[in-house]
Amino acid sequence: MLTLLVGSSAAAPTSTIDLDAGVACSFPLRIDITGGPQVTKTFTAADGSVRVLSAGKGSDLVFTNLATGATYALKGNGTVSWTRVDTSGSTRLTFSGHNVVIYFPTDVPAGPSTTLVVGKEVIAVDSSGTFTRLARSGTTTDICAALS
Repeated sequence: MLTLLVGSSAAAPTSTIDLDAGVACSFPLRIDITGGPQVTKTFTAADGSVRVLSAGKGSDLVFTNLATGATYALKGNGTVSWTRVDTSGSTRLTFSGHNVVIYFPTDVPAGPSTTLVVGKEVIAVDSSGTFTRLARSGTTTDICAALS
C-alpha cells in the first residue's frame, strides 16, 4: 500500500515512482511528485504508543499510463495524516483532505487500485504488514480509470 499526499506542475519532478502492471493499476504506472511542504510533529504517550501528525500542502502529482502515454495531473491541496503506532506493533493511518491511496494486490481490499480520496480514509496495518481499509468517506476519483 502506498499513500501520496496530493496533488500538475511543469517543474521537474522531485521524485518519480514506477509501478509494474498489476501493482497500482492494470497497466504500468509512473508517478512524478513535485513539492509538497509538510510539517510533522511526533507525540509519545506514557504507555509507549506514538502518534505522528503530518499536515500542510500536498504534492503536485502527474500520473502516466506507461502503456499508452496518457497522463492525469493533480495540483497539491491541503492534507492531514495521523499515524498511530501502538505498543503491540499495530498501526492505524488516518488521512483527511486530498490524498491518493494506492492499494496493492496484497491489501484489503485487494488492488490494484489508485484512487484520489477527498475526505477521510482510515487504514489499519497489522504487525505482519497487511494494510486493511477500515473506513472511507468523501468523494473519490479512480485514477486508473481516468488513464485507461
